[in-house]
Amino acid sequence: MGIRKFAMIGALALAGVSLFGLAAKAEDVTLTLWSLDKDIQPAPNLVKEFNAQNNGIKIEYRLIQFDDVVTEAMRAYATGQAPDIIAVDNPEHAMFSSRGAFLDITDMIKGSSVIKPENYFPGPLKSVEWDGKYYGVPKATNTIALYYNKDMFKAKGLDPNKPPQTWDELVEDARKLTDPAKNVYGLAFSAKANEEGTFQFLPWAQMAGGGYQNINAEGAVKALETWKTIMDEKLASPDTLTRGQWDSTGTFNSGNAAMAISGPWELDRMTKEAKFDWGVALLPVPKEGAERSSAMGDFNWAIFSSTKHPAEAFKALEFFASKDDKMFKNYGQLPARADITIPETGEKLKDEALKVFIEQLKYAKPRGPNPQWPKISKAIQDAIQAALTGQMSPKDALDQAADKIKAVLG
Repeated sequence: MGIRKFAMIGALALAGVSLFGLAAKAEDVTLTLWSLDKDIQPAPNLVKEFNAQNNGIKIEYRLIQFDDVVTEAMRAYATGQAPDIIAVDNPEHAMFSSRGAFLDITDMIKGSSVIKPENYFPGPLKSVEWDGKYYGVPKATNTIALYYNKDMFKAKGLDPNKPPQTWDELVEDARKLTDPAKNVYGLAFSAKANEEGTFQFLPWAQMAGGGYQNINAEGAVKALETWKTIMDEKLASPDTLTRGQWDSTGTFNSGNAAMAISGPWELDRMTKEAKFDWGVALLPVPKEGAERSSAMGDFNWAIFSSTKHPAEAFKALEFFASKDDKMFKNYGQLPARADITIPETGEKLKDEALKVFIEQLKYAKPRGPNPQWPKISKAIQDAIQAALTGQMSPKDALDQAADKIKAVLG
């Protein structure tokens, strides 16, 4: 690049002309925001709306890849190159907070008329807390429930208005619904050896009195034994061990599974692909009257502690939160707030399903929060794989996981 070109760029910068297409003025505060949201997702669109206010703050958006979020963000923080704002997967929030990478915004939240902790579902709110303080704001949330094919229920003599309520009922219904001659499995879910497997299994452990801190509790062992029964009896496809939730739900949509454990992110796809009558039910519990639980997914907003503009960055978070009521309508994502009523879409199956997912969110629990979550999750994933492939009994596999987690937690 020639000297003249450098001089031109410098002149443009002095004049307040952005090289990234923003109509920034010289006196504007410029913030950077990283997220893995693409064009049709919230972050880049919220940034555009925020910038359109011309309030003296401009945000430059950078798209990052899912697998790079943690390593790239921590590297950037360590080298003084961190963005002002980032969206991180909720189980990874505690790691950043515990290392001092995220800004404590507790006092800012106390003074905010927009961000009110009492408005959020307990699970998402818990995921932004560390050591009794708030280090972020929930961006959106999701959970899992049981999709079921009502037409198949009728065909097998099951009541289409009475989906299984307990684990035993789930297994019994799966047995009746499995039809090898028609290539139909009773259930589709993901036991993949990544975060999706943990995401799907942990609620089962929690409902039965277990959790990551006591993953080998008697109820958690029973949960894994139930999964093993489902796999051993071929009530679910063998590739349950290797495929994610998206592909598992695809099996349900195509009519090759009578039930599926999946989330609200599938609703638009379901209404387009599923050529049958379907419904959604709360996750079955170990036995009638047992405690409910469910997985909790999606991302949180956070401000890096290295920002030079904490007040302006928090103002951006307040703006994003003020648009939470449009989160589902515009992007198909559930807001993390219990005070927002999602308007009906006019599609009966979808609206009925949404009510169930909103109910399920009341019981959704975060993974962690713990700064060592990736290692904890890996121990759980390894146990699931070892048990379902017959390498170890469910009890031995979870005993081993508990030892690994104990070592990680110190």
